[in-house]
Amino acid sequence: MSDTAQIDITSSAAARVAAIAGKQGKPAILRLAVDGGGCAGFQYKFGLADAIDADDAVAERDGVQLVVDSISLDLVRGSAVDYVESLGGAAFRVTNPNAASGCGCGTSFSI
Repeated sequence: MSDTAQIDITSSAAARVAAIAGKQGKPAILRLAVDGGGCAGFQYKFGLADAIDADDAVAERDGVQLVVDSISLDLVRGSAVDYVESLGGAAFRVTNPNAASGCGCGTSFSI
């Protein structure tokens, strides 16, 4: 986990972020945010970031940074972001110890 031990990114996710960022010519920074909605109440949003904001929590692995804003951090503290390939497709997945329940799609959760 990062030195703040608030969030983590696996080497599989870091490698995927590095590949995507490289193709797009962007910094290897993955932003995880939480929005209201989805089938369980909250949903994860992923996107490449151009910079790290002052209030972001940061985890780093293999030269890739995962950033989470301070509001979203309250909902994902202690989580790890992984990249999983399966028969259902490939996607970033969040293992969130704060989630009371999730949904089949893996992108929505409740507290």
